[in-house]
Amino acid sequence: MALISSGLTDIGMKRTTNQDSIYLNPAKNIYIVADGMGGHSGGDIASSVAVTKIPEFLLANLQADPVNALGEAIRYANSIIHQRGAVEPQLKGMGTTVTSLYFKGDTVYVGNVGDSRTYLINQHKLFQLSKDHSLVQEKLNLGIYSRQNAADDPMKNVLIRTVGYEENVDVDVFTYKVLRNDIFLLCSDGLHGKVSDSDITFIINKHLSDPKAVTKNELNSAAAELIKQANANGGQDNISVVLVLAQ
Repeated sequence: MALISSGLTDIGMKRTTNQDSIYLNPAKNIYIVADGMGGHSGGDIASSVAVTKIPEFLLANLQADPVNALGEAIRYANSIIHQRGAVEPQLKGMGTTVTSLYFKGDTVYVGNVGDSRTYLINQHKLFQLSKDHSLVQEKLNLGIYSRQNAADDPMKNVLIRTVGYEENVDVDVFTYKVLRNDIFLLCSDGLHGKVSDSDITFIINKHLSDPKAVTKNELNSAAAELIKQANANGGQDNISVVLVLAQ
């Protein structure tokens, strides 16, 4: 089973800096989106450290159990970000979300902290694989909210878990058996916070209607239109998109 991929990150329409970072390593089947936060420069530093240190750890531990290796890789990045924030006052409190994929054989390992998301598009339908670590998600878990209520909540950006903010972090790591023609979308909330699930699905299906025949250029076009739509809807945040297709 071969993988093709595409990734783009965009500053958006309102921000003066891009604090998102993305990482694509097709040779080793590792893909990451990180959305940083914390002061003028803290966010971009935190996300940059995450997309540097997570693959560094993974590449040094490819023979280890992938579930443990991916979790430890994210905790390794957490430790480095937190330590740097502790010794550099201007970076104190910085952190980042992380959503990541590591493909090995016919299995993908998903590691997630925060509210950047991993989606699966299977047979033209969109499924959210990761779970947000946010205040709004907690309300959803308790049955207080519907998904529509959550989209309208003014506190939807409040996170309860990030990489680097605290000394230790719990990491969600889970597996999914990959099927041919599966499409995986990793994105920051600059996309999923501005573009509805139905519009994301429409754009992907428009460009990638026949996954087994999709080209790299078509994957690039789908990623570009997702970002274009987020900007058309206001573009209040940085926007990052990584698409991975199993053929």
